[in-house]
Amino acid sequence: MRLKIENEREARRCLKAAKAAGLTAGAWARERGIDGRSLNAWRVNLSRSEAGTRARAPRLIELVAAPPVGAEPRYVVRVGELAIELGDDFRDESLVRLVRALRAC
Repeated sequence: MRLKIENEREARRCLKAAKAAGLTAGAWARERGIDGRSLNAWRVNLSRSEAGTRARAPRLIELVAAPPVGAEPRYVVRVGELAIELGDDFRDESLVRLVRALRAC
């Protein structure tokens, strides 16, 4: 029976040692009597959590203060909880940029 990796710290140590030895995680585990499936499961889970951390990094979207609402007509486009408010003087390029920003949310 091969030894299973019990925790994240041990998994990281083993993966680092395999890389330093120039071996695949499976080959390194076999040489040391470690369950390769266990080490591989940790490798997959750790890479997913690291990818998820990067994916959740905040993105900045430029916001520009709108002029006070006057007598000119205003249009509000709502998509779920998000909204875009425009006047008759909006530019097509601005609307395209705003829609792209909403899609990113």
